[in-house]
Amino acid sequence: MFVDSETLRALPTRRPADAAHRASRIQWDLIAEDRYEVRIAGEVAGYIDVVGAVYVVLTGPRYDRAEEVAQTLVWSTATTALDQHRARG
Repeated sequence: MFVDSETLRALPTRRPADAAHRASRIQWDLIAEDRYEVRIAGEVAGYIDVVGAVYVVLTGPRYDRAEEVAQTLVWSTATTALDQHRARG
């Protein structure tokens, strides 16, 4: 698959625009160059890896055992996927 550089420049940024508000139920921290740890209500709900133009959503409190549940181009969709998966679990 070939993607030209103009297409890549048109993609959204791969980082959340702002940090989560301190009072927000969903919080995240950058823990590696392209990996976020996401906490919901103070507990680790999972991770979001930045892979090229995609946010890969992994659920579980430990990264080495986390399972992929979604891929998206939108940060809020990634955090919502973790929240919904946690609510079902």
